Amino acid sequence: MRAVHADAIVTGDAETLRDGAVIVDDTGTVVDVGLAGNLLPRHAGAAVERVRGVLLPGLVNAHTHLELSALRGRVPGGAGFVPWVEQLIGVRAELRPEEDAEAIGKAVDELDAYGTVAVGEVTNSLTAVRTLARRGFVGCIFHEVFGVERDGLERRMAGLAGFVDENVGAWPSAELAYAPTAHTLYTTHPDVVRRLFREARERGLRASVHLAEHPAERRFLEHGDGPIADWYESRLKLRRDLLEWPGVSPVAFAAEVGALGPHVLAVHLTDARPDELDLVARRGSPVVLCPRSNLFIETRLPPLLAMRAAGLSLALGTDSLASNASLDVLSEARALADRFPTVPARDLVRMATWEGARALGRADVGRVAPGARPGLFAIDGDPGDAPDAFVLRHTHAPRRWIVRRSQESS
Repeated sequence: MRAVHADAIVTGDAETLRDGAVIVDDTGTVVDVGLAGNLLPRHAGAAVERVRGVLLPGLVNAHTHLELSALRGRVPGGAGFVPWVEQLIGVRAELRPEEDAEAIGKAVDELDAYGTVAVGEVTNSLTAVRTLARRGFVGCIFHEVFGVERDGLERRMAGLAGFVDENVGAWPSAELAYAPTAHTLYTTHPDVVRRLFREARERGLRASVHLAEHPAERRFLEHGDGPIADWYESRLKLRRDLLEWPGVSPVAFAAEVGALGPHVLAVHLTDARPDELDLVARRGSPVVLCPRSNLFIETRLPPLLAMRAAGLSLALGTDSLASNASLDVLSEARALADRFPTVPARDLVRMATWEGARALGRADVGRVAPGARPGLFAIDGDPGDAPDAFVLRHTHAPRRWIVRRSQESS
């Protein structure tokens, strides 16, 4: 047994402890946690490590696109989603495979350095899977499918197993759940969307969908025109009269095709309205916010106060390095704290830990609780009487692992 005694412990799922201690076994599993004055005498004889600062559970980045890491700083933002993605496609087409591999390796190093243990990796190529597995990360691999023409999309669906075999081989980790999922409701045929989310539910898997991310999405789904329709016509050479749209809002359409529910992560919701947020809450979808990415692409933030009023379960992700400066979910929490000062710091830190774990269906990470194996890292310094606020004020401070979740990480 090993004891860690800290000035403060962010537990993730419960109150932050001032002058707390945690007992872990040799696998990193939490045996006991509580106030140091009560807990340490119960475990007399355990080696004690003293942390002068705040101890936190490993972070959960619930929405990443690691395969885009080579695009860091190479795609301009601020003009809206369609211009951003058009630039992204052009730059990505010029990358060499070795550039992708090197950038993904550095990105996974960065996740580890920030204190991350779990991810919701959204991918087309699966190129980050083996690296994540080798480094001991846990979470979900959301393998996106695209296609507005049903027959071609069905052929791609039929070839997914072969694609996995060819690009990954034997699945490298039972700790990384694999699930095919829809990219968005306007880039995936609705019949296939229904099938994907139904099969995920039946198999007990999480799925993910980008939803209500930007006004162009709403315009296309409600009216069939606007920047998305123009992009389809110019980029994909699809005749506009062949494009299908439901004539309803993104969230209403998500409900119609089964893309809401406790097993579906609704990502972004930057453009969602209060009645739509209420619908997401009623259906029980966890929501993943990527505020710094939203600011970069669309220069807007998700409606955090309305989301909280609706009772949504809110987690955090960074999105990709094509639209963000780093892969640090505590910096996402800090971005929200700066712009929504009435939201308690504890709730924002919880979004980067336990709420992300809940969204990914992982009770074993994101919290310092008996039976969990979250990994523990420290931010040194005097937290005073507000440890959670201290964490958000010190997002640029060094972080050091105290108890690693995986011995493979380095």
